[in-house]
Amino acid sequence: MLIECKNDKEKVAMGLLSYLPDFKNLANLKDEIQLNKNSTEFCLYLYRSKAPNFIGVIGTQISKHFVIIRYLSFAPDYRQAKYEARAVQELAQNSPSKVITAVPEYIYLIKYLKKGTKNE
Repeated sequence: MLIECKNDKEKVAMGLLSYLPDFKNLANLKDEIQLNKNSTEFCLYLYRSKAPNFIGVIGTQISKHFVIIRYLSFAPDYRQAKYEARAVQELAQNSPSKVITAVPEYIYLIKYLKKGTKNE
């Protein structure tokens, strides 16, 4: 289940983001959280599967016609294609009128949106 990150879940998002190399630096991490708080264009979504805790985070940039996946991070025990696929598919379901795309590092995620792709 994808949930838009609000202030009360900020520390959870920061913990999940800290797995990404760009956000190991605390200043970068805080800047990213502020960017998402102060903008309607950038949005963080927390992802929860069947587990009671959030296991991943997706950073997006949203425009009139597109949702761009900027990054995706999962807790170490959940770094599997099936969780990536479910999160990306749910993002697409939440934005049915928009094209889902990604920055170059995450363009491989788009394969999960194609019909017939298995959630391995």
